[in-house]
Amino acid sequence: MTTMDEPLYPIAVLIDELKNEDIQLRLNSIRRLSTIARALGEERTRKELVPFLSENNDDEDEVLLAMAEELGVFIPFVGGVEHAHVLLPPLETLCTVEETCVRDKAVESLCRIGAQMKESDIVDWFVPVVKRLAAGEWFTARVSSCGIFHIAYPSAPDQLKAELRTIYGQLCQDDMPMVRRAAASNLGKFATTVEQSYLKTEVMSIFDDLTQDDQDSVRLLAVEGCAALGKLLEPQDCVAHILPVIVNFSQDKSWRVRYMVANQLYELCEAVGPEHSREHLVSAYVRLLRDNEAEVRIAAAGKVTKFCRILGPQLAIQHILPCVKELSSDSSQHVRSALASVIMGMAPVLGKDAAIEQLLPIFLSLLKDEFPDVRLNIISKLDQVNQVIGIDLLSQSLLPAIVELAEDRHWRVRLAIIEYIPLLASQLGVGFFDDKLGALCMQWLEDKVFSIRDAATNNLKRLAEEFGPEWAMQHIIPQVLEKINNPHYLYRMTILQAISLLAPVMGAEITCQKLLPVVINSSKDRVPNIKFNVAKVLQALISILDQSVVEKTVKPCLVELSEDPDVDVRYYANQALQACNQMMMSS
Repeated sequence: MTTMDEPLYPIAVLIDELKNEDIQLRLNSIRRLSTIARALGEERTRKELVPFLSENNDDEDEVLLAMAEELGVFIPFVGGVEHAHVLLPPLETLCTVEETCVRDKAVESLCRIGAQMKESDIVDWFVPVVKRLAAGEWFTARVSSCGIFHIAYPSAPDQLKAELRTIYGQLCQDDMPMVRRAAASNLGKFATTVEQSYLKTEVMSIFDDLTQDDQDSVRLLAVEGCAALGKLLEPQDCVAHILPVIVNFSQDKSWRVRYMVANQLYELCEAVGPEHSREHLVSAYVRLLRDNEAEVRIAAAGKVTKFCRILGPQLAIQHILPCVKELSSDSSQHVRSALASVIMGMAPVLGKDAAIEQLLPIFLSLLKDEFPDVRLNIISKLDQVNQVIGIDLLSQSLLPAIVELAEDRHWRVRLAIIEYIPLLASQLGVGFFDDKLGALCMQWLEDKVFSIRDAATNNLKRLAEEFGPEWAMQHIIPQVLEKINNPHYLYRMTILQAISLLAPVMGAEITCQKLLPVVINSSKDRVPNIKFNVAKVLQALISILDQSVVEKTVKPCLVELSEDPDVDVRYYANQALQACNQMMMSS
């Protein structure tokens, strides 16, 4: 083989692999289509590679998915935007396959290519693709077509635009629910490209049909359309057309549609404006908060603070607060959990007096909830309440809840409460913390689960940053260093980790006097894992300590460890020694 042919040899292999029986080889080759295209050149890619891909579309879904993805970024390899239309046939074929994720990726790639094409090319090449897919015999083609109308429509001349609007209207009345679903979910995108005059007439009549569809899966997608269309319409049209639909949907016989309304409520309120929301949507929202399906109540409870902001304190206290009280003792723990995650945000909306009188009893009852997630959600948003109510009123109830969560049998719950300790510390103040929570922070250092011990060391560092080195010297360092004599080596390792995190906060003097001697001592430990962790900690301390201390104390210890019988201890000791030497050289 001549040297000229050599670079082409692997390309020939890749092209052969496109036809190989082994799926992994075909997949590998498809993922390297850009390499093949570069080697073939733009003209051969257009005339040979792309037609070959158009024909080979009866492959495994995984291969087709990779092909759909690659073709979306293929414009530079076929000669730029003026030749982009050659990529449409293989993607059009992929839009008709049965596997949904392949179709979705093909639609995404078509949109990407269409967005770069010239207007004249869109009319000549892209619009015919949309029309062919929309008229496809198999429903998959019609589903895919719904996702590309918004690309084709703006560039089309008026007559063609009218035709596209008519076709979209027909898709919204298709016999297959899957097609109507796709039309409903893409209506918002299509509507943004349609002129205002047709928006009120044709698009709104399409929307009305979808809102009355007999399939709940279509109606629930129309709910999303409410918010999208509401933002496009004039305020008065929005109130006339969108508002009645929202109110009807909030009473829909399908809980999935009601769930969707509850989930999208804030966006819907933004669409119709605060004034009309107060006037028309309060009763709909109250209905959703009292829905007989837990899923709907969960979605509605999660929006309670946002909705109260729109209503203002007076209406919130009058209409929403009674529902919130009911939800705080709901039979579903998930409803209570959803409420607990947002209820703290209501305090600033209602103001101090109403918060203390009305919300405080609800907070306290949720803090005593039997379900840990509910208690955690309340504690995680504590700062929002503290600004309004003040911590004193909460602290008596907080402590039992924190202690219970800190000792929960599920380690993930313990981990979550550790994450909130610095927040609690900053809110509760140093006095309360020392009395009540200090012992818990030390207890976690000896937890059976590594993730808890690891989080506990980070927690100590954050507390030292919050309350300052002097406080840490008095309340953290002595208790931490005491634990270095624990008989179990895993707990001794945790203390070394804590020392390496605390040292930068404590500064050179305290590190040298208090922390370093403990680390040096640990280098005589009988367990190799401890010894190589000593080497790691010493490496971390080099940048904090004075050069003279590194020379007199750290280096001799590392030299001793570098001669240890254990290979890992020697490795980490040598790494630390290299860091020492680099520091000496740089200074």
